[in-house]
Amino acid sequence: MSPRRNVPRRKAAQRPESAEESLILRVTGAEHRETGPDGEWVLRRITGAAAAKVYRCPGCQQDIPPGMAHVVAWRPYGDGEDRRHWHSSCWQRRTHRSARPPRR
Repeated sequence: MSPRRNVPRRKAAQRPESAEESLILRVTGAEHRETGPDGEWVLRRITGAAAAKVYRCPGCQQDIPPGMAHVVAWRPYGDGEDRRHWHSSCWQRRTHRSARPPRR
């Protein structure tokens, strides 16, 4: 009987990236642009391990606790003052939501 292999024989199926795409992700910290009916946005996905503070989601007006993965979005040509932290699901549904006044 041969010993068990600790190295997988095949790597998991991954999306092939071009060298240019790989370089862009390294340089920008995995930021990418997204265009929707509400305009153009720059997005950065924050992992749960990297989320260390409490933020208020503008989509649902609820807190995003430390340790929860979420999305940071801002306009590409601004000064960064419009940077907001969103729950991932709230960000995906932002264009389907009606306008609500913020909670106080």
